Amino acid sequence: MNTLREAVHDYIDMRRSLGFKMNDARRGLLAFVAFMESRQAPFITVEMALAWAQQPANAQPAYWASRLTCVRVFARHRKATDPRTEIPSPALLPFRPKRARPYLYSDEEIRNLLQAALDMPYAYERGALRPWIYHCLFGLLAVSGLRVGEARNLELRDVDLDAAVLTVRGAKFGRDRLVPLHGTTCEVLADYVARRGRHWQDRPVSDFLFVSSWGNRLDKADITRTFHKLSRRIGLRGETDSHGPRLHDLRHRFATTALVNCCRRDQDPERLLPVLSTWLGHVKVQDTQYYLEASPELMREAVRRLESRWEDRP
Repeated sequence: MNTLREAVHDYIDMRRSLGFKMNDARRGLLAFVAFMESRQAPFITVEMALAWAQQPANAQPAYWASRLTCVRVFARHRKATDPRTEIPSPALLPFRPKRARPYLYSDEEIRNLLQAALDMPYAYERGALRPWIYHCLFGLLAVSGLRVGEARNLELRDVDLDAAVLTVRGAKFGRDRLVPLHGTTCEVLADYVARRGRHWQDRPVSDFLFVSSWGNRLDKADITRTFHKLSRRIGLRGETDSHGPRLHDLRHRFATTALVNCCRRDQDPERLLPVLSTWLGHVKVQDTQYYLEASPELMREAVRRLESRWEDRP
């Protein structure tokens, strides 16, 4: 029988071969193995799993629960080769995270955000492309349903404006997918790509679609800072607010709008879920079903459809 450390490495390799990135799980499991080795414990017990999960003592319950979940999932796998393995119950450290309620942007708010991006000042010629970068990035997020990381990782080769399609590579769970684009989106992207080419003419630049003033991939922290700054400028959040509408909410808005439009065409939004799930890169349709409950407008449309059906009855 292989050791616990060997089993962890085999497990991580197996999960990665299935498309899971496993970065956080790898760190957690290797830390757990080190904890077990320091106590000369050759197999997983509930007592050892709990002792490790509840570190540090001043951490939040959500953190403890996530650590125990990491061990529990691996323990299920390990028990097949080591029957001594004990699988900790989810009830030991119960925690149900509260899902953030999405902010559903209005059309006007999105227009204001994109205009604010174009109006951003820049001190040096090197930063002249920056307003167009964020104008395009935020606009693309609003009309495509991409995750921020997916848009950030796009390369020029992934943008086929002739076919009006984006190729999203190595997204969540390592899956690739194609995302169709509207003609007007292609026009804006074509204009941006041309500006990008002129701006970086005769200078080295990476192949990423959205690049920093230094020509490398756009920094995630800079994206967040810029969004927060523009949000305050247009009144989406107060000057001192630490919470407010998120960039990820543009993805929620895209999904909800698609379902609302489906209702307005008197079509069943449930039938759109598998298509929308694939578009968004969800692994399970159940993940997409969340959007059916996330929008008051969608609920109003559902009630309207129900009432119209009853009115049509003799």
